[in-house]
Formats: sequence, C-alpha cells, structure tokens
Amino acid sequence: MRNKIADARHHRLIYLLNVAQRRLQRWMAARPENEVTPAQAGLLFILGKQDGVLMGEAGAALDLGPAGISGLVDRTEAAKLIERRADREDGRAWRVWLTPKGRTALAQAKAGAAEVNAALTDGFTAAEIDVVARWLTSIQDKFPRSSEPGSSEPRSSEPRDSDD
Repeated sequence: MRNKIADARHHRLIYLLNVAQRRLQRWMAARPENEVTPAQAGLLFILGKQDGVLMGEAGAALDLGPAGISGLVDRTEAAKLIERRADREDGRAWRVWLTPKGRTALAQAKAGAAEVNAALTDGFTAAEIDVVARWLTSIQDKFPRSSEPGSSEPRSSEPRDSDD
C-alpha cells in the first residue's frame, strides 16, 4: 500500500497549484484581445447566466467578500460593462445588470475562455480532465471560505453537479 501523504509531498501540489494559478492569471490578463480582466469576465459569466443578480450572490459565486465584490462591481461599472440598480424589494440591496457593451464583452470572454480551456486540456483525455476537475472542486469543499459556518476544519468532498 502506498503512502498517500508521501505521494502528496512528492508532487508538491500546493506549489504547483499556486504557480499554475499565477501564470494563468498573468497570461490571460496580458492578452491584447482581452478587454476585461479575468475577474470582470467571471462577473460577466455570472450575469450571462442570470442577469440582475444581487451583488452578494455574485460575490458568493466568485468567492469574494463584500469589499471584493463591491470593488469589482465599481471597476466593471466604470468600464460601462454593467449597471447597478437598487433592488425593488430591498432598497439596501443592489442588483447588477449587463449593458450592451457588457454583452459584447461577454461574447468575447466566452470565446477567449473556450480557447484557454482548449489549451489547458490539450494532451489530456476527457477522463483525466474529469479527475482534475473533481480534484479542484474537492478543494473548495475541503477548504471552505473562512466566513462559512464550520469552516475551521476541512470537510470531506462529495460529488456535485456543475456546468462551469
């Protein structure tokens, strides 16, 4: 029987995951055809699925706290990609909507994401990519945001459906 802890140390998973994330973010941000940042693209993707979401819902989907989503919405609104409107039922809450310019940027971001996903999966079988996706999803389950209840200890992962 193999020692799983020794295998994990050998692969340097934390280091590899951090370097991969930084390189991918830098590469995507440096592409001249990108008119939006990766974070802005994430917000546009959310609004593309459900326009008019609450800022808090968008923040949760992007794993951002209140300050993070507020800043992202400010920057994305300044770029005229979205507009913010008060919620009709709760005047303290804000909803975020795509603008026509935002819809165009969303279409470009989708095309760019398809290209990046193709590059990321090149040379791997669908089964291998399924394992990678399951592993990355399990990280979110095992290490929830610190603001989530019961987040002091990692949780076991359970499969879940997602179309992202």
